[in-house]
Amino acid sequence: MIRVVLVDDQTLVRAGLVRLLDLTPDIRVIAEAADGAAALHLIEEAKPDVVLLDVRMPRMDGIAVLAELNRLRLRVPAVLLTTFDDDEPLLEGVRAGARGFLLKDVSLDRLAEAIRTVAAGGTLIQPAMTERLLLAASRLPCDFESLEPPDPLTPRETEILRLMAGGFSNREIAVTFGTSEGTVKNHASNILSKLGVRDRTRAVLKGLDRGYI
Repeated sequence: MIRVVLVDDQTLVRAGLVRLLDLTPDIRVIAEAADGAAALHLIEEAKPDVVLLDVRMPRMDGIAVLAELNRLRLRVPAVLLTTFDDDEPLLEGVRAGARGFLLKDVSLDRLAEAIRTVAAGGTLIQPAMTERLLLAASRLPCDFESLEPPDPLTPRETEILRLMAGGFSNREIAVTFGTSEGTVKNHASNILSKLGVRDRTRAVLKGLDRGYI
């Protein structure tokens, strides 16, 4: 059973998502919160497999919750819930390590697929959101011309890119692979060069676009 904590300040949204997930045989909402501050305590206590996290909330929004989870080293995969006209937090969510984005009017099949994918260590972003993320990234200032990737990513580089998408730092990635932080930095530099980008956020977005993540 995949255990989910649901965080959304709208009671009707929470009720609707809970009813949808009750129809699945392998996913259950084990706790709910109406704001980000309350969510942190719930997540720490319940230790869920996945967090469904509203972007816009009082007291502490979804991005701030992700940042605090990272600070506390609570590596719980999170899927951000957003509306179609809410572009601003998408890049911030990628930077904070969100493993997926879903629209609030998501179907049961897509919702369940996202939760299962993220619980298994994957990343899921709806195609329409991928396009918006890439468009938002293209508006970021860039201090050099993008390069054509000279070679595809190696298997290790792909693994590191996926961990980068999960918000892991170079130090944490080094511990995961039992290698030095300097080696991870070299791999990260190669990833940026091959993808023709200048930072981790763009690398994750380009990785999504090219199917590495």
